[in-house]
Amino acid sequence: MTLNLIVLLVCLIWLVSEVVLARVRYSKKTKSVARDESSLRILWVTILASLTGGILAGVAGIGFMAVRGHLLSLFGLVLIMAGLGVRWTAILTLKRYFTVDVSIAGNHQIIKKGIYRIIRHPAYAGSLLSFLGLGFSFSSWLSMVVILFPIGAAFLYRIRVEERVLSEVFGEEYANYCKITKRLVPGIY
Repeated sequence: MTLNLIVLLVCLIWLVSEVVLARVRYSKKTKSVARDESSLRILWVTILASLTGGILAGVAGIGFMAVRGHLLSLFGLVLIMAGLGVRWTAILTLKRYFTVDVSIAGNHQIIKKGIYRIIRHPAYAGSLLSFLGLGFSFSSWLSMVVILFPIGAAFLYRIRVEERVLSEVFGEEYANYCKITKRLVPGIY
């Protein structure tokens, strides 16, 4: 099996998992307070547009980075899988509190265990790591830029929306949690 085929298969699994999450983990409006501010829609539109442009640039070889063998593609595949691992660890740690839209359930709690002891938004960090890996898998600097920067900006908007809601609902408890954790990159940001 060639490396490109493996990358394609992993990306297909990634896509299917995200579509299933979108269908299964959308908040039940009757049980929660939705405060998404269109961030989910913005995220999906940005992802689809960025992926289209990034994939086209990569397939066309625009911005190709010549590196010995398939080293960058292999590195990209490792980043995609590591990102998926981080994302799914975060989702499974949150359990019933995970939703694809920003919402707060009636019995919602701030989870501070596992990966959430280190960073506040590990599911987003995992996604961004996977998108960076996808850019690398094309061995194209243009693919990386077209994929990562717009999607990163959309995730940053989403994080602002989510943190505003969490601050309003949990007040001092969330403020204290923010003091001991970083948003996306342990010890940095």
